[in-house]
Amino acid sequence: MKSLKLRTPEEVAKARAAGHLIAEVLAMLKPHVVPGVTTEELDAICHDYIVNTLKCIPSNVGYHGFPKTACISPNHVVCHGIPSKDKTLKKGDIVNVDVTLTKDGWFGDSSRMFIVGEASVLARRLVMTTYEALRAGIRQVRPGATLGDVGHAIQKVAHAAGFSVVREYGGHGIGDVYHDEPHVNHFGRPGEGLRLQEGMIFTIEPMINAGGAAIRELNDGWTVVTRDKSLSAQWEHMVAVTKDGFEILTPWPDGLGDYPAID
Repeated sequence: MKSLKLRTPEEVAKARAAGHLIAEVLAMLKPHVVPGVTTEELDAICHDYIVNTLKCIPSNVGYHGFPKTACISPNHVVCHGIPSKDKTLKKGDIVNVDVTLTKDGWFGDSSRMFIVGEASVLARRLVMTTYEALRAGIRQVRPGATLGDVGHAIQKVAHAAGFSVVREYGGHGIGDVYHDEPHVNHFGRPGEGLRLQEGMIFTIEPMINAGGAAIRELNDGWTVVTRDKSLSAQWEHMVAVTKDGFEILTPWPDGLGDYPAID
């Protein structure tokens, strides 16, 4: 494993600046996520805002060949959905938008769930439970805790609701490298895994399925869906380990709405 980077306060400040900007992109997008919009239109709005308003680089464009600015994953798409003019959102859909930018060589990476109009009770419960799982995981973060503590807290919330945790994807170290060590599983056992230290920066981004945990990748080489076609949800924050806990580097500038604070 590569040596883990412990960031100086100056480096954390650079990650924070990028994180706050990507959170701004997702807040900006919220009023545009309505019935009748295509995922390609949403992608174009993100691209324009990152490039022309924020004067930053859309990190996903060309990353390992990915063609777009955002991963937009509706309903049973787990992650890495490619925006398309052929995919129109309709009332009742749930959709994850995962987007990353680069500012002064530092990456900001976050994702949010959006509910298009009124969604089913199951869809709303999945979205809220996934947020609660993210919240539970983040609240474990402090020096001396382990990544197993984080993963276990996430898994416990998901399983208590009767949902399953996608195991093939996890969070990741981030900073001046997009995907870095450590890998952050969203399942685990308390006390196991890497011990956290002040200065670590990583994402926590649980993908929770309403049905089984099994997934498959489509022929486009990117789009990942639930094998049983059940709904999937995901939220993502960038987190820094502080002296006595954590700092969320991607806080929502538009407020939390119905979602509880993570503190």
